[in-house]
Amino acid sequence: MARQLPVSPKAASFIVSKVMKANKAQDTKPELAIRRQLWAQGIRGYRLNWKKVPGRPDICFIKKKVAIFIHGCFWHRCPKCKPSYPKTNTEFWKKKFELNVLRDEAKTIALSQLGWRTLTLWECDIKKDVLNEVVRIRELLNSLD
Repeated sequence: MARQLPVSPKAASFIVSKVMKANKAQDTKPELAIRRQLWAQGIRGYRLNWKKVPGRPDICFIKKKVAIFIHGCFWHRCPKCKPSYPKTNTEFWKKKFELNVLRDEAKTIALSQLGWRTLTLWECDIKKDVLNEVVRIRELLNSLD
């Protein structure tokens, strides 16, 4: 799947540019919250951003073939939150987000074809009740025993 995204438009201001550059690809607050709770619940044996499977899932339980993606609501277009689009360069951002969603779907399909189970956790759900999200992970892992 080739990404046909035009060159990023110039930021509306220095502040916008600074904020966008500060976004991290890994070790985000939702990821750290989940990992902290996994550790506290005694759930271990996972790898972070494992490169040997499609999509480099945020958390991988290799032996059980479980891949967990922790999605930020804004960047991955949460179906629950339905975040708004940026006010400037809206067409660029709509295309960018559309490609993000398609890429996420392609990762899940590729993993499924390799016999992996995937679980997507959303930032808003983690903020609301991180323990519930860890219970979902534990239930998936236990169902594979």
